[in-house]
Amino acid sequence: MTALGVIKAAQRLGFTLEEVAELLEAGRHRHGCPVAGLQERAAAKLAEVDAKIADLATIRTALVAADEAGCDNLTVCAFSACCPIAFTEFAEENCHAGPCC
Repeated sequence: MTALGVIKAAQRLGFTLEEVAELLEAGRHRHGCPVAGLQERAAAKLAEVDAKIADLATIRTALVAADEAGCDNLTVCAFSACCPIAFTEFAEENCHAGPCC
């Protein structure tokens, strides 16, 4: 595999160019031996991916709730305690014009 192929493969796994460069540099110093720290870096990247998946699942749940609730105006929802999107703290702090919604 060419160096470009290795870089592209690492990027598809979520590694940044800086991280790929560090891995390649470490590999050059090892002269073909396994890259030190690759397993640790892969485990750390996996944890990042899992965290992103959890965040996206939370966002998806909120969007489904907003869709099912018929929310169609972000400004109105932001000031409404009945909106399923997590604006309640914002609404309580900033709702100065009487009852919301």
